[in-house]
Amino acid sequence: MKEFLNDNFLLDNEVSVELYHNHAKKMPIFDYHCHLSPKEIAEDKRYKNITELWLGGDHYKWRAMRSNGIDEKYITGDATDYEKFKAWTSTVPYCIGNPLYHWSHLELKRYFGIDSIISPETTDEIWEKANAMLQEDGFTAREFLKKSNVKVLATTDDAIDSLEYHKMIREDESFDIKVLPALRPDKGINIERNTFLPWVEALGEVAGVEIKSYKDFIKALELRVDFFHEEGCRVSDHGIDDIFFMLATDEEVDGIFKKAMKGEELSPEEVEKYKTKTLVNLGRMYAERGWAMQLHIGALRNNNSLMFNKLGPDSGFDSIQDQHIAKKVSALLDELNKESKLPKTILYNLNAADNDILGTMIGNFQGDGIPGKMQFGSGWWFHDQKDGMIKQMTSLANLGLLRRFVGMVTDSRSFLSYIRHEYFRRILCNLIGTWVANGEAPYDMDLLGSMVEEICYYNALEYFGIEV
Repeated sequence: MKEFLNDNFLLDNEVSVELYHNHAKKMPIFDYHCHLSPKEIAEDKRYKNITELWLGGDHYKWRAMRSNGIDEKYITGDATDYEKFKAWTSTVPYCIGNPLYHWSHLELKRYFGIDSIISPETTDEIWEKANAMLQEDGFTAREFLKKSNVKVLATTDDAIDSLEYHKMIREDESFDIKVLPALRPDKGINIERNTFLPWVEALGEVAGVEIKSYKDFIKALELRVDFFHEEGCRVSDHGIDDIFFMLATDEEVDGIFKKAMKGEELSPEEVEKYKTKTLVNLGRMYAERGWAMQLHIGALRNNNSLMFNKLGPDSGFDSIQDQHIAKKVSALLDELNKESKLPKTILYNLNAADNDILGTMIGNFQGDGIPGKMQFGSGWWFHDQKDGMIKQMTSLANLGLLRRFVGMVTDSRSFLSYIRHEYFRRILCNLIGTWVANGEAPYDMDLLGSMVEEICYYNALEYFGIEV
């Protein structure tokens, strides 16, 4: 019987142990997709208690609490922070088998040195110890990043954002972690939503362009891409819930755009034509600037309309969507590739049934002398767990080149989520170690150690072209 969360947690053989402790563990972190607040980093936020740090905005934990019968008052409601913390510690014992059980204990262990098993009985002990430490030096937003050995991170930023906090961080010579913006233009693509018109108006203001036509709109978008580029951005991010592809002429799309600007209802075909044209235009811009484009495919969002109306998006009411994606993903990539304007691209799927689709799709568009130009992204969201990571990496290894993989991201709003990189690295090392144990890979630690270090850090550094 193994001790819970011992030094060799998730490592099942000697090769796995050697790979993790001698190679993966020491590698810095390049977190190229997260939702951390640049404001909190710029201001080096100090957290008033463990609830604010641990539970605020964490819809993974919120979903578990709802499943445990916790009243919404103790999740997103007006209960005290202590009451919310207690509601969470009463839920953790029911999370065995869920990655939240591992993550929660690892977060306490790695950042606070707390080894206690989380339970109603240990609530007060953990609350008091963690809160006391949060008042000490070394427990601010920036210090959590330093403790995690983060060298580079990319936040997720609306295309109309001023990036003022990124500038503050960059100009602060006392802080040497690179905090870069990542362009998120979804509100300008989702023409069918009620957020579109206000966003276009704001875009015109920040870009200094009077937007009367689709051509004006694209001009304003390109100005924002240039602005982000000047601020160090080298990656975009797109939430593609429903994959789309339908070609249209410039004239057609201009008519669709003007129709939307008048507040007129668009047909599904018009929406799809507009989205296709806009994403293709953006893809060209990214390619011309050497950026990478991230496409997150397959979420079914805001399923619970009652709770969406109360709490808004990103509150824990999203799930996995089933849809046919192969033809439209292929057509989208091919449209850009026809004119040699396909940027480096990372494809993520939320439906594990699509693993082999994306694992083979990236092979269609590799090239241009760029190692791993097309990437099958890490296990995302609901697949950010042991089985999901193993399946994603196995598909990638079977169908492509695992050694060219740019590795893990946190995709998180929490400064404690960097333990997910440790979790991923242990799983990666165990996967490779198991291949060695089964005679499927050679026992060559120079070869395998280099492979692990590249996946953990160096591949991303090369792929995004960031100097540290």
